Amino acid sequence: MADRRHVHGADYEQMGADYLHQRQLKSGAAGWVLLAGLGVAYVISGDFAGWNFGLAEGGWGGLLIATVLMAIMYTAMVFGLAELAAALPVAGAGYGFARRAMGPLAGFATGTAILIEYVIAPAAIVVFIGGYVEALGLFGLTSGWPVYLACYAIFVGIHLYGVGEALKLMFGITAIAVVALAVFVVAMIPQFDASNLFDIEPTAAAGASDFLPFGFAGIIAAFVYGIWFFLAVEGVPLAAEESRDPKRDMPRGIIAAMMVLLVFAALMLVTAPGGAGSSAIAESDNPLPEALRAAYDGNTWMADFVNYAGLAGLVASFFSIVFAYSRQLFALSRAGYLPRWLSRTGARRTPYLALIVPGSIGFLLAAITQDGALLINIAVFGATVSYVLMTLAHIVLRKREPDLHRPYRTPGGVATTGVALVLALAAVVATFFVDVKAAGITAAIFVAALVYFWFYSRHRLVANAPEEEFEAVSRAEAELAGD
Repeated sequence: MADRRHVHGADYEQMGADYLHQRQLKSGAAGWVLLAGLGVAYVISGDFAGWNFGLAEGGWGGLLIATVLMAIMYTAMVFGLAELAAALPVAGAGYGFARRAMGPLAGFATGTAILIEYVIAPAAIVVFIGGYVEALGLFGLTSGWPVYLACYAIFVGIHLYGVGEALKLMFGITAIAVVALAVFVVAMIPQFDASNLFDIEPTAAAGASDFLPFGFAGIIAAFVYGIWFFLAVEGVPLAAEESRDPKRDMPRGIIAAMMVLLVFAALMLVTAPGGAGSSAIAESDNPLPEALRAAYDGNTWMADFVNYAGLAGLVASFFSIVFAYSRQLFALSRAGYLPRWLSRTGARRTPYLALIVPGSIGFLLAAITQDGALLINIAVFGATVSYVLMTLAHIVLRKREPDLHRPYRTPGGVATTGVALVLALAAVVATFFVDVKAAGITAAIFVAALVYFWFYSRHRLVANAPEEEFEAVSRAEAELAGD
């Protein structure tokens, strides 16, 4: 009979060796360079589409302020996550960090918020991929759903084949996207005119001006789109169990990715509206090619190139976030928070059900809504909730476990993650200003998940799942110390 025990309001079962043997990932598949590439790949689609909707909400000035604040939040959070990922290198990442700091309920809440983000974000991205394909007139398509289906089928299939192969292909696709961004920037610099940044007519809103055409409220409304420049970089630690040396490679990989993304965000925010005009791209599904056409008075080879290569950026993020949602779902399932059958791995050590089930949900959401902006807002709401909980986990662990072995330590300590926490709370509030419907949908999903945990899964947790074993080791050490 299995060993059962009750700890911190949850019931744990000690599973046999076969249980974990059927739930193994392939270790040693990625060094820090591939991890940095993974971090950039997660986000790079945000440079090609999505961020520009912030111009329609806050004007250039509003989006600039929102982006600067979100850049500070992400940079501070990434330093905190680098410490946590090196100290607790498990596939559960954010769920594992919060679980260690604040118990199973907080761990599940964090994992659920991350899962909402990572299941919804690919659905938003695939809608933008469909927009780019239709804009190019490829395959004579007039509807996006065949594109959505093809993307999910092909890229989930590659992940099923193997993590090492998937990460290397992802790195190559991301490199193409980086070249496209470089071509775009070089092409737009000669067309730059500062007056183009402020060509949206000021409204009657409080504080409205050429710089803030929608007033002070526009800054808050633009938060969601400032986030899109960095959304999902926090997913790098999800590859911890598949990296070569997570204690060294995790901090290097995630920090390097964040530095690259800061540069890209600054370049896109200045050159695209500065060359074409903020009003020209504020509501475009493919803003970079539109910016080039507006700047050069018609179609050019550069617009066509960026349009085609832009697909690489969108595909890179889609492809990489599929990896992220599968690992978060895998970890939650392996530990019993979600149905255990979802975490089984196949002969190639890939969590096949954790790839296929969320992929099917994402495809249906994209095909039914075909609304990238709505899906962005849902994903961002889930993300911001997770940011609050992960930064809080760093602060709590610093206070509660000062002697925890930390191969990397966050510069500034809790002051750094404290800044991230305050800005993350502001971002959560901002999502309600932007899209009450999206925030409401996400909150409903979140509450339903917490109800499932409270009445069902907290009574069926797995004691020897890696994230949960940290609790057992900590408790044993305390007992030995006579605490």
